[in-house]
Amino acid sequence: MNWIASDEHIWHPFTQHAIDKKTIGIVSGKDTLLFDIDNKIYIDAISSWWVNLFGHCNETIAAAIFAQTQKLEHTIFAGFTHEPACKLASKLIDILPNNFDKVFFSDNGSTSVEVALKMAIQYWHNKGIKKTKIIAFENAYHGDTFGAMSVGKSAFFTAFDNWLFEVIKIPIPTHDNIDKVIDLFTTQVSTNDVVCFIFEPLILGSAGMQMYDAKYLDLLIAIAQQHEVICIADEVMTGFGRTGKNFAIEYLNQPIDIICLSKGITGGFLPLGVTICNTAIYDAFYSEDKMKTFFHGHSYTANPISCAAACASIDLLSTYQDRIHALCKLQNDFLLSLSNNPIVKNIRRTGTIVAFEVNSEYENYFDNIKQKLYIKFLNEGVLLRPLGNTVYIMPPYCIQKEELEKIYSVIEKVLNEIN
Repeated sequence: MNWIASDEHIWHPFTQHAIDKKTIGIVSGKDTLLFDIDNKIYIDAISSWWVNLFGHCNETIAAAIFAQTQKLEHTIFAGFTHEPACKLASKLIDILPNNFDKVFFSDNGSTSVEVALKMAIQYWHNKGIKKTKIIAFENAYHGDTFGAMSVGKSAFFTAFDNWLFEVIKIPIPTHDNIDKVIDLFTTQVSTNDVVCFIFEPLILGSAGMQMYDAKYLDLLIAIAQQHEVICIADEVMTGFGRTGKNFAIEYLNQPIDIICLSKGITGGFLPLGVTICNTAIYDAFYSEDKMKTFFHGHSYTANPISCAAACASIDLLSTYQDRIHALCKLQNDFLLSLSNNPIVKNIRRTGTIVAFEVNSEYENYFDNIKQKLYIKFLNEGVLLRPLGNTVYIMPPYCIQKEELEKIYSVIEKVLNEIN
């Protein structure tokens, strides 16, 4: 059977099928490489939408998944528990800052954000305190479900604008605007009507890898805590080593109340999301009053196979620290080599992630240069998927120096072609 022909029945995400008429059929993957039906090989320089930490078909995670399928594939998680979930919860608590205590399972990054928002809103409801405002960063992206869309900002959501709840948006803090942002933030939280402040720490991913300094985020969090505002870190992208440390919040001095994790948690094998909170959040739900229950859950909550994959992934993470640090250095060296390219601007790096803008006409997500660059990169055997005119590299940690050098040389070649 020519299976690729059946792709005509599939509606792909973030795809305008009237324009993007060709899909590439991938038959296998190994380490950093993807192999298509025409025997072409691609270096996966973006970790397949940021989920793959240790390379495709990692043997350790695959073995953990296989072993778990022989024991328990799934069970209801209300009133029941199982070993993979308990082990995973302990592993997460062990590698997170010590103010976290309770782990709530869901299915993906967007749902982990929904859970966090609902926790924060119901926290105040359970305490009998009326609060109505939420603060988030301008141009943030927290997912595609309705709560996540509300706290985000994207042209993707235009059709839903009238259906989303109101959120106060502030600019990301920088050296140039920090005083203005602090004034704006302080004015809002001083009303004592703010439920929570949600943010992507250090990097706004889908907004074009916008990067900002931890010291400025610390200032905002400190103000939020003075006014009893719940602080939510969306580390769906930045978690598990992407910023050079296990979690971006490790660069902060101020504690966080809730953290959202997904993407790399299973090493790119299976869907899983977690929302982890401190004891104070949990205690507001702990009551003889059944109406204070957190009424949220998914059919596949804490799926044992996904949890087993995540346990193996976290164990691997501790063995990859040297490779993560080496990757950070190689990425930094590449950025230095780009500094004199006239078509490139705003060169930046946080941990293992590098990004820059290509000078173009529109300079937004729908910039035509995006598709032009994407096709040229693919033709050279490198999977890079620009965010508009923003090119970024976020490879698996197993990537070899020679593979990185090919990615770099392909980028330079393509930039020279369009210059």
